[in-house]
Amino acid sequence: MRYIFVTGGVVSSLGKGIAAASIGALLQSRGFKIRIRKLEPYLNVDPGTMSPYQHGEVFVTEDGAETDLDLGHYERFTGVDTSKHDILSSGRVYFDVLTKERKGDYLGATVQIIPHVTDAIKEFLAKDTQDLDFLIVEIGGTVGDIEGLPYLEAIRQMGHELRHNVLFVHLTLVPFIPSAGELKTKPTQHSVKTLQSLGIQPNILLCRCDRIIPDDSKKKLAQFCNVPNNCVVEALDVESIYEVPLVFNEEGLTDRILEHFHLESAPGSLEKWKEIVSKVKSPKSFVKIGLVGKYVGLQDAYKSVKEALLHGGFAHDTKVEIDWIDAQDMEEKGYQQRLASLDGVLVAGGFGKRGTQGMINTLGYTRIHNIPTLGICYGMQMAVIEFARNVLNIADAKSSEWGEKGTDIIGLLTEWVKDGDVQQRSKDSDLGGTMRVGSYECHLKDDTRVKKAYGSTIIHERHRHRYEVNIDYKAQFEEKGFVFAGLSPDGKLPEIIELKDHPWFIGVQFHPELKSRPFAPAPLFKDFIRAALEHKKP
Repeated sequence: MRYIFVTGGVVSSLGKGIAAASIGALLQSRGFKIRIRKLEPYLNVDPGTMSPYQHGEVFVTEDGAETDLDLGHYERFTGVDTSKHDILSSGRVYFDVLTKERKGDYLGATVQIIPHVTDAIKEFLAKDTQDLDFLIVEIGGTVGDIEGLPYLEAIRQMGHELRHNVLFVHLTLVPFIPSAGELKTKPTQHSVKTLQSLGIQPNILLCRCDRIIPDDSKKKLAQFCNVPNNCVVEALDVESIYEVPLVFNEEGLTDRILEHFHLESAPGSLEKWKEIVSKVKSPKSFVKIGLVGKYVGLQDAYKSVKEALLHGGFAHDTKVEIDWIDAQDMEEKGYQQRLASLDGVLVAGGFGKRGTQGMINTLGYTRIHNIPTLGICYGMQMAVIEFARNVLNIADAKSSEWGEKGTDIIGLLTEWVKDGDVQQRSKDSDLGGTMRVGSYECHLKDDTRVKKAYGSTIIHERHRHRYEVNIDYKAQFEEKGFVFAGLSPDGKLPEIIELKDHPWFIGVQFHPELKSRPFAPAPLFKDFIRAALEHKKP
């Protein structure tokens, strides 16, 4: 087993997740088996209860872990499904260590950061690594953050213990100062010195920059940061994140990694990455998709949705332009004009009542005007409520989540399933009610668009929600052409809806975007973009 640790310095948001994912993809291209994990400094046990504005989307794994959005990058770049064993927060470490202390597992010892917390971190990294050639580990935050010190100490110890089986990659910023007219290396020097003061000497520097770094600046970085000249690697800004593996490979990053570990391999093929980049830069057509959501103020809140839309476009050599629409804007006069200009509309997930009337207005307009529409999770639930109010004439149709009087078309599973089977099909949540998180099976109805899109009768998709569509209203909906196209295996949970007499109107309770890959677009997103192309006006 070989470990590659990716740290970041100077500022956050430099792209450590993309860097780690790209390194994984490059090593895969050389025939190595890899896995990527993340160590998060925050004290939350996981990001499941964090605001989307604080931390972006919550990425859900097959086994139901609520994780950081970078795990989505890992999956999209490598095709390797992540799990609950691939992310660790400081909150989880301390929680586990203190639980052991309360049980007496430490036999009365004074519990300290070293060795108890650092040992727990190292034990986590060593789990489930059978048959791997490389474990790539991204350390969240920025070097110097007090929260991340236990992680840095743990990987320092591993570097000392495992010697040549450990490689440290440090991602840093080389900014251009317009008034001076030059790139500045000093921030990187200070960042590396901070890392060195903690006992870690980086082997490779990845230097984020918006222009080529002159050779003399590279030599200066190498000299002051104690790395070979050819281990100062440019990480230039690129048009698409899918171009990063190509840029890193051209800079010789793959060769530097293999040289460090004294490994040889045949040159890898990156043709599939070149093909994706070609589709990004030279599309044959384009469509404009409106993404209606509650958290569009931070696009990372819908990171996987955005990427899945792009993937759907790749399948048709089409550039997808996204119009980011705040759901509350769809409650104002004139919202119809904005929707009329779109080739398709996606109504995204969320929690709480804010913005729901805007979602309902949107879905009513796209239903009536035959605009291709995809509703995801909360978006599907709002489509059900809109149809109930405006077609079934259930004027007070609502979700029990809102805490108002009315007819609960949407509710907690426990509110309308009384057969004792609820806990077998849902997971407990500290926020109350039930929570379905992770992969669940869904059975598709014959002669439906979703079955044609998936090409299968049984599918497995990832969920993250607490409320369900009440199956008791199924007959009333289907009498009016509202098809329950996918159900749970026992037939009690509506998973997919579609409109019979609409060119393309589909709602799903799950999150298909989480399993989409640039080389294997999610079936629904692929078909959604196809429908948008057909709808597109000349």
